[in-house]
Amino acid sequence: MNIDITTDIAAPAAQVWATISDVEHWPDWTASVTSVKRLDKGPLRVGSQAEIKQPGFPRVVWTVTEVIADSSFTWEARSPGLLSVGTHTVAGNDTRSSIRLGIHQTGPLAGLMKLLSGKRSVRYVEMEGAGIKALCEARVGAAKRV
Repeated sequence: MNIDITTDIAAPAAQVWATISDVEHWPDWTASVTSVKRLDKGPLRVGSQAEIKQPGFPRVVWTVTEVIADSSFTWEARSPGLLSVGTHTVAGNDTRSSIRLGIHQTGPLAGLMKLLSGKRSVRYVEMEGAGIKALCEARVGAAKRV
């Protein structure tokens, strides 16, 4: 299964990055994530882990495998027969940005997972893009009113 969603956001790239990299607060802006518990402290770095619960899915521990400062992070979750890789990439400038979110699954059970949960997974990634867009753009609007 391969899902890639890009969302344009009328907000600075730095703000979008700060929001997406603050994984513990994802449940505040997307209903696709019920809870996130960081298993370490500090900024995301290679080796950082977070336990995530999503509606209709079991709890999964994600481990960060790559971080490009202020721009992107990749993490993965492993289960028997399945490797899931999540990508989060922010690009832009001081006024506009885009975020690219992806889920890529490989392994003997990837085809079955696509059949069983592919539509829900696409919907969740779309919800995440829409949620971060709404939050970041609302913050920009609030800052302009001050």
